[in-house]
Amino acid sequence: MKKKKKKKKKREKEKFTDVGFCISVFGAGFGLYIACSIMNHPTDDELGKEMDIKRTVASLQIHSANLPYVHKVGVPPKQDFFKEFGATLKETFFADDPLRPFKDQPRSRKFLLGLQTVFPILQWSREYNFTKFKGDLIAGVTIASLCIPQDIGYAKLANLKPQYGLYTSFVPPLIYAFMGSSRDIAIGPVAVVSLLLGTLLQNEIDPVEEPHLYLRLAYTATFFAGITQFTLGFFRLGFLIDFLSHAAIVGFMAGAAITIALQQLKGLLGIKHFTKKTDIVSVMRSVWSTVDSEWSWQTILIGITFLAFLLVAKYIGKKNRKLFWVPAIAPLFSVIVSTFFVGITHADEHNVLVVGTIPQGINPSSVHKIFFSGSNVLTGFRIGVVAGMIALTEAIAIGRTFAGMKDYQLDGNKEMVALGTMNIVGSMTSCYVATGSFSRSAVNYMAGCHTAVSNIVMSSIVLLTLELITPLFKFTPNAILASIIISAVLGLIDIDAMILIWKIDKFDFVACMGAFIGVVFDSVEIGLLIAVSISFAKILLQVTRPRIALLGMLPRTTVYRNIQQYPEATKVPGVLVVRVDSAVYFSNSNYVKERILRWLGDEEERLKENAQPQIQYLIVEMSPVTDIDTSGIHAFEELYRSLQKREVQLALANPGPVVMDKLYASNFPNLIGEDKIFLTVADAVRSCAPMMEEP
Repeated sequence: MKKKKKKKKKREKEKFTDVGFCISVFGAGFGLYIACSIMNHPTDDELGKEMDIKRTVASLQIHSANLPYVHKVGVPPKQDFFKEFGATLKETFFADDPLRPFKDQPRSRKFLLGLQTVFPILQWSREYNFTKFKGDLIAGVTIASLCIPQDIGYAKLANLKPQYGLYTSFVPPLIYAFMGSSRDIAIGPVAVVSLLLGTLLQNEIDPVEEPHLYLRLAYTATFFAGITQFTLGFFRLGFLIDFLSHAAIVGFMAGAAITIALQQLKGLLGIKHFTKKTDIVSVMRSVWSTVDSEWSWQTILIGITFLAFLLVAKYIGKKNRKLFWVPAIAPLFSVIVSTFFVGITHADEHNVLVVGTIPQGINPSSVHKIFFSGSNVLTGFRIGVVAGMIALTEAIAIGRTFAGMKDYQLDGNKEMVALGTMNIVGSMTSCYVATGSFSRSAVNYMAGCHTAVSNIVMSSIVLLTLELITPLFKFTPNAILASIIISAVLGLIDIDAMILIWKIDKFDFVACMGAFIGVVFDSVEIGLLIAVSISFAKILLQVTRPRIALLGMLPRTTVYRNIQQYPEATKVPGVLVVRVDSAVYFSNSNYVKERILRWLGDEEERLKENAQPQIQYLIVEMSPVTDIDTSGIHAFEELYRSLQKREVQLALANPGPVVMDKLYASNFPNLIGEDKIFLTVADAVRSCAPMMEEP
């Protein structure tokens, strides 16, 4: 306690000493000032002016002394061009660093890792066990019961005979099981790709008049679809498929589902002569024009009855996840029951159209049927690229969905290589374009699959079907296949997603509806074109018209935010703070300059009307500006000159390293002054207008 009292007395003594020293200095200074004044004998006016100057200087000195330290914006060190180019290239194409596992490994280990990269089955098979096999076996049998009737129907969508759908569920799933990285995706023909391929092919060749040439073109398109997918994966160009926005895909899928369902009215009603067009107007005209001549009440009864059964089964599976097997086996059950009754009643002799004979045996070779020369090569290439991109988009979307649900990583480039390889091999073994099926993948997931072995099990069951069971499908009514397809594609219409898109982004909703209307009222390819066009239009609009916000200071802080988001934010008198929310390129540089000048003009008019001080400083917050090119720098130079004519000073706040490097390369800091580039908006306001900032 005594020590504390001594310290307290010492501090008080020092305090009084300091005060005494200050009084002494002040007294000496004041005495010197009086002496000088008496000696110089100034007039009253001169004395008043001198006092005003001294007060102003003292005030600024005190204010400057109270200002916090202002940190300068760092200039990044100059990088070697080749190193910078290599880093950019690596980040663009090798962002996932695929060669990292190979680092510091012996040659034998690198060889093994290389094989595992190409064939992921070599990696996960080491941890495979009987428990996982049981799950994969159940899942494989379940999806096989779903895929067999679907494959027969989807082949008809592509204007191909039923066996080609089964062929496509035999070879491609085997290839994918060895090369694919997804554990849940189920491979085979799908409705959207089948319809797209059939529509594009029949625009070139009539499948009825020239079936052999049509089949060869289908193989050629499948081959080039595989080449497209493999190339994108091998050269790591998978980011290109992301240009088709989610909203456009939702609209395209919904439109395709409506189109596919309308196409099935031919089989559901027993119509023999049907339009080749896919738009809703042509289809409904074809349907109503044959009411009296071709509609078959027997076919309608079979189709409606089993369609209702399939929808009820799907509802049961949706309400109770444990009963997932009910909608999975419902299609095969429908085929068996309807085939049995048609066979014993000879309904095929009473206007009930049936599938007919399906050849037994596995896929024959089709290498010699692919066009590698001639005019049909370009046609096959064009159709294959379109079909391959749509198939790839659907497969990647499905794979990412289930990978996220099971919390594992999906390598998009590996997926593309796997999908491309299986379609290339498929085109040589009498298959058409295969991809991931959402309905089958969902069943595969709910059935408890663990690995791609479920695809092997499914493929094995399809093999047995081709070898032993195909003759039994002879009396399967087309109405059953139509009802199976209708019940399957209804799941592609995602109303909830459309509502969410409307709530989040109206422009996205326009893209969604544009794709939907294009598919339903014209054709699949027009809908696809509209979807891609609107997606690109959105990108161009966002690039050419970036958002520019007016910032204000939040009360009791030095934080500056958008005044539209924070109405309580206040503007600093004499200062206009704006933020550019985009990179500044040749495509938007002129707009950025003009928009900032419009902000300035509007603000000056408002201040003039309210008789308030005019703008003296324009501060541009550049945190969101990730890059700038030559046109962007020229735009800022022109902005600076325009501001000089208005006697307004330009300052920049927090430009990033890339922007700073390019600004210094163009000598822009020398133009506006290096002291006009700040780390934060608050620093800029303090330094440029210290007397104007609110305390």
